[in-house]
Amino acid sequence: MTGRTALTIALAALLAAGCAGAPAPPSPPSSLSPPPPSASGSAPGGQARENGCAAARPLRPGRHTMTHDGLRRTFLLSVPDGEGPHPVLLDLHGLGSSAAEEAAYSRLAVEGPRRGYVVATPQAAEGRMGWTLPGTSGPDDAGFLAALLDRLEQGLCVDRRREFAAGMSYGAAMSAALVCALDGRLAGAAAVGGISVARPCAHPRPATLLAFHGTADRAVPYRGGHPFPDATGTLRALADLVVLPPVERAVDDWARAFGCTGRTASRPAAGVRLRAWTSCPGRTALALYTVDGGGHTWPGAVQVARLGVTSRALDATALILDAFDRAPAR
Repeated sequence: MTGRTALTIALAALLAAGCAGAPAPPSPPSSLSPPPPSASGSAPGGQARENGCAAARPLRPGRHTMTHDGLRRTFLLSVPDGEGPHPVLLDLHGLGSSAAEEAAYSRLAVEGPRRGYVVATPQAAEGRMGWTLPGTSGPDDAGFLAALLDRLEQGLCVDRRREFAAGMSYGAAMSAALVCALDGRLAGAAAVGGISVARPCAHPRPATLLAFHGTADRAVPYRGGHPFPDATGTLRALADLVVLPPVERAVDDWARAFGCTGRTASRPAAGVRLRAWTSCPGRTALALYTVDGGGHTWPGAVQVARLGVTSRALDATALILDAFDRAPAR
């Protein structure tokens, strides 16, 4: 068993219990939409795609389905007012969680449309507790998320130059991994509680990358090492197979991969440290918010006691949208 496989199993076991405490909103109205022929998947950065600004039947808010790689996939959709073109944001749930829980926890499905974003909150494949990181076995989730972006481009008036991803925990890792896996398609990504789980590729395309992490995270330790220090039994044995880098080192690795220099440090709020880079090539921006004493939590979200302390000193949802608002179009 590889370290990444063991990490997937271990995170699933922890978060199946931990994230169950997160409140879920009422189920959105069902809106089952058969995908157009090309929605079964197109390669990242592939051929020309249809323009949804002229769509005869635009996608409506609610729950949708599509088929990719022979699997039936679902996503929740929130749509802003106005004609567009609108930026697009994918919001990815953590292991053991769900699209509905992620929408409630991150609040991006509500706050994003208020800023003019189309927000899609997809669900991992049926029978899977989380996403398949690039290079690991399982459904082709990078391909599915690329196909989902295609579907949004075909069904809504969106700005293809301003497509983003954000997520919590393993969804955070997947969001960061998409910067490389989609080969420059994303203008930016945000990772809450999971930036150290996915490693950067050698030469990522320019993008905005924002990370948040608590120093008291008991699932993905800020200082690195084995995840789940409180685990026992089988979960402990699985966690012992995995060694994560310290969060600061993981972000430094992204800085080196992007070619960023000139790191600065500041205190934007009580108990919060901000590390940012002042000199990055192209359209790149990179920053890490460290929450002193913060748990495996989304700053500013509803408190989930079993996940640790949730900071009230900053609002990750607002900061993510602020960063994406400023991000240069790709």
